[in-house]
Amino acid sequence: MLSYTMMSTLISITMLLILNIVSKKSFYDREKTSPFECGFEPKNLARLPFSLQFFLIAIIFVIFDVELTLFLPFIIIYETSNYISIKITMTMFILILLFGLLHEYKQGSLNWVK
Repeated sequence: MLSYTMMSTLISITMLLILNIVSKKSFYDREKTSPFECGFEPKNLARLPFSLQFFLIAIIFVIFDVELTLFLPFIIIYETSNYISIKITMTMFILILLFGLLHEYKQGSLNWVK
């Protein structure tokens, strides 16, 4: 079973590499990669500056959203398990996240208005 998995992975990677090499464009066209605004020249730059505060809060949201996804199986295991190692791991995971949240709070990254 393992050999089939390894062979299928190897074949998939090889096919993706071959397709990547074959499908590359031979020239770089600046006009095609520029932003398109209904045939008109763009009024302003396509990359507008945004708030660093918004970016930090978005990153914190993503981290805690992924944390919740990782934390849900712990809740199920916690009820049915008597293993102390799982409980210690769960506690350490929560403590690391709480220390990170405390650090972000002290740094002022969670304040909308400064």
